[in-house]
Amino acid sequence: MSAPTEDQTGHRGSPANTAGKPVTRTRTRTRVTTELAHRPRTEDVFPLEWVRLSDVRFRVTARWPADHTFFGAVDERHQDPMIVGETLRQTSMALAHAEFGVPADTHFVMRDLEISADPDRLLLAEAAEPVTVDVVCSEVRRRGRGLNGMRTTMEFHRAGRLVARGTGSTGCTTPAAYRRLRGRQLTARGARMPLPAPISPELVGRDRSEDVVLAPADRPGTWLLRAHTGHPVLFPRPNDHVPGMVLFEAARQAATAASGRRPFLPSDLSSSFSRYAELDRPCWIDTEVLDKDDDEVSVRVTGRQDDEPVFAATLTCPPAVPVRSLP
Repeated sequence: MSAPTEDQTGHRGSPANTAGKPVTRTRTRTRVTTELAHRPRTEDVFPLEWVRLSDVRFRVTARWPADHTFFGAVDERHQDPMIVGETLRQTSMALAHAEFGVPADTHFVMRDLEISADPDRLLLAEAAEPVTVDVVCSEVRRRGRGLNGMRTTMEFHRAGRLVARGTGSTGCTTPAAYRRLRGRQLTARGARMPLPAPISPELVGRDRSEDVVLAPADRPGTWLLRAHTGHPVLFPRPNDHVPGMVLFEAARQAATAASGRRPFLPSDLSSSFSRYAELDRPCWIDTEVLDKDDDEVSVRVTGRQDDEPVFAATLTCPPAVPVRSLP
C-alpha cells in the first residue's frame, strides 16, 4: 500500500489553489482483505474498506449481513449485538497491519473489550444499510520501529443513527517472542480435550448445537467450556489456545442460561482477559446474576482453568422491548 499524501493525513491543511477554483480532496480507500482481518472466508469479514483521516483516525465502512450463519439474526427482529465486538476486533487488526506496520506473522493478544449497543437499533430490517465506523487509535506503544500494542475506540452508525460504541486494547507479539512464551503448547498443538456434548441450544439462545460453546457441569450456574476447534467461524484457523472471541461468546451464552432471558441482547458488555485458555485442559465458566427484574438483568461471568482466572465479563440485558438509547 502506498503511503498517504500529506493532504490525506490532514497534517498540512488545504493545498494552494493557484487557479482560483475549488479544490477537490480525495482520500485513498483501502480494502480490507481476508488476510488483514485474519478471516479465511470472505463472508466472515465485516469491515470492507477505510479511509485515513489522520495518523490515528480512520473512517471504516462495514457490513452486517442478516443471513450470517453465526453473527446473524437472534430473533425475528434483531441482529446479534456480538457482531459489534467482532467488527471491532477485525478492524483493529486490519489497521494494525496496514497503517501501523505490523507484520503478517504477528500474534495478537486481546487484553480487554467493551461494547455498548442499542439493541433496538440493531434491526434485521436495516441489515442492508452500510455501517460507518469512526475509529480513534490511542495508547500506541512502540517497540523499536514495531508496534507493541494500542487501543482502538469506535463509534458505529447505520441508517443515520448511532448504533453502538466499543473499545478494545490489543497487544502484538513477534513470532520469536510467541515461541518463547508458548513453546510447550506449540509443540503439543494437537493435544485436545475430547469434545463434550453441548447443553441445549435453546438454553443459550442458539438454534444449532454446533454453535453452542458450553457443556454441562456438576453444579448450578457453572458450565464447561466447549471448544469446537472444527467450527469455521469460532476457529477459523489452527490455534494453540482458545481465541478470545470464543470466550466472549461463552460469556454471552452463560449469561443467557443463568438469567433465563432469551434472547439475551447485551446493551453493555465489558470483558478482560488475564491468561490464555488452553485446549488440553478443562475451562470452567461460572456465573453470578447481579441484578434481575422485569426491566434489566446483569450477569457476572468468569472463566477459570487450573484454579487460575482466565477472563471476567459483565453483561447487561435491557428490557425485552428496549426503550433506552445511546446518549
